[in-house]
Amino acid sequence: MHPPSAPALAEAIPIRRNKRPRALAGRLLLQAFVAAFALYLALPIALLLIGSVGQSWTNTLLPSGVTSHWFADLAANRSFTRAFGVSLVVALACCAINAVLALPLAYALHHRALAGRGFAARVVMLMPIAVPALTLGFGYIAIFSGDALPWLGTLPLMIAAHAVLTLPYLLQTLLSDLRHLGLAHLEACAATLGATPLRQFFTIVVPNLRHSLFSGLVMVAALSIGEFQISNLIAGFRYRNYPIVLLQAFYGASGMACAATVVLLVLAVFATLASVLTVQRLK
Repeated sequence: MHPPSAPALAEAIPIRRNKRPRALAGRLLLQAFVAAFALYLALPIALLLIGSVGQSWTNTLLPSGVTSHWFADLAANRSFTRAFGVSLVVALACCAINAVLALPLAYALHHRALAGRGFAARVVMLMPIAVPALTLGFGYIAIFSGDALPWLGTLPLMIAAHAVLTLPYLLQTLLSDLRHLGLAHLEACAATLGATPLRQFFTIVVPNLRHSLFSGLVMVAALSIGEFQISNLIAGFRYRNYPIVLLQAFYGASGMACAATVVLLVLAVFATLASVLTVQRLK
């Protein structure tokens, strides 16, 4: 047999092209996208920080002068302190209501999903996310502004509206954790030892869901404190929450509004850090 010729060997051996330039270009493109996105997020925060210590900011790119009196004015402003108290009360009540409702509801939906049922209930639970907040707000006005149910502008209606809006987010967090925990084996073992379904829920399900419950409640509190659309429609003068008063401040003293936004940002950062540290300790 004759040995194969050089052209035949060249055709038989595949040529490996260097893909390094293409990978490098993709990496640079990804880094540029991440940098642009980080700049998009950081620029408004930086402007708010600068505006909170600026003395005057009118028709200029950056404020002129440096002052700290905006934070003192903010602490002495009754509208802001009252609105912050309303937001705190609504957020805490919303977390309590959602914790009581979401745990058994997520557990029931999880077991019905394993049995191939519960689709309609899941759709109803997700409707507050799918339906625009303005639609829900106008619905609340139509229902609760009459003589039969004169609850428009009251604190209980505000709490109930925030609970309805934030409950689906906590439910999704708990359901996601339930799908990955695999509690069926533990429940079967507990049932063989004589544990009732109620005791299984409190001794097996609740302890295993404490991480996702806590992180979900932090998210619920953040969503409640920052909620504006429905709050602006149904809140009366006595129960305006923090975002409503904050928006009204931007039409007046922009420095005070920037300081109020910075306070809200600092609280959100501290809440996130507290959530991370608490979850790590629970592990």
